[in-house]
Amino acid sequence: MGVADGADGADGGNSAYGRRAFKRSKSHFTDRITADGRGGWPVVPGRYRLVVSRACPWASRSLVSRRLLGLEDALSLAVADPIQDDRSWRFTLDPDGRDPVLGIRYLSEAYDRRETDYPGGVSVPAIVDVPSGKLVTNDFQQITLDFATEWTALHREGAPDLYPRALRDEIDAVMTDVYEDVNNGVYRTGFATDQEEYEAACAGVFRRLDLLTPRLARQRYLVGDTITEADIRLFTTLVRFDAVYHGHFKCNRWKLAENEVLWAYVRDLYQTPGFGDTVDFDHIKRHYYQVHTGINPTGIVPLGPDLSGWLTPHHREELGGRPFGDGTPPGPVPADEEVPARGRP
Repeated sequence: MGVADGADGADGGNSAYGRRAFKRSKSHFTDRITADGRGGWPVVPGRYRLVVSRACPWASRSLVSRRLLGLEDALSLAVADPIQDDRSWRFTLDPDGRDPVLGIRYLSEAYDRRETDYPGGVSVPAIVDVPSGKLVTNDFQQITLDFATEWTALHREGAPDLYPRALRDEIDAVMTDVYEDVNNGVYRTGFATDQEEYEAACAGVFRRLDLLTPRLARQRYLVGDTITEADIRLFTTLVRFDAVYHGHFKCNRWKLAENEVLWAYVRDLYQTPGFGDTVDFDHIKRHYYQVHTGINPTGIVPLGPDLSGWLTPHHREELGGRPFGDGTPPGPVPADEEVPARGRP
């Protein structure tokens, strides 16, 4: 599970690859932070710190959800350097190379305080208990669902319902297909070690994208007429597609920009407050191309693609839909969380 080869790079769960087909391991720490504290971790404002990499699509889900729900004041944020060393995610973007709240240089220190020498890699997103310095959870599949359902007392006024009860069965079904074929499918394609494995994985990615296209041609969002968790999970893969998955992971049957429906859909979300303002294309490109040395041994980061298209009109509002339902958009990005200009179109 060498970091240099990306085994624990831009992914939210631990992953393994090599002579066998790529397989993503389950998250090892699956504690939940709940409204009633039934698992020992109650929702308390200011108690926890969310650790992310802006390069990682799995961590980016939590960034979008936190923004949409207005949890910035309740849950502080630590952003790791997109380039890892042999100890994985590090806080070299902060003064003196230490997270200013947790006081640690590496996320692995929070993992070690929870369980020394546990069997797995250091992954993001991760939520750390500030008083003890211990990792609480790295369960990337559950964290955002709990933000939507367990952290409601701390949601901002006008926060959208990202996991509406009446639509959960449909949302879950869509997310399952998207996870298998798209979210994880691009990794199975990129880390394939033989032609047959690669072709099967790549075909699966584009088969699912082809199936999603008519669905999104007739409706603005994946499920219902508002943004839901399903849109967040698809967005964080699509926003990286042309920048890294098309070339670096060889998902190159076509570019997203060549699919009129999906390109408009992802631009619509990107231009929606809470989505694009969390995306750092500089972190994304540098991580994938410089950390995955097994795929890109030179570490050269390509100049393209041109990012200006992300801000062009998408016309998706013609399909109707209410992005935030009965709620309102989130407010401005906190000044200390703004994406630097080099990471934006």
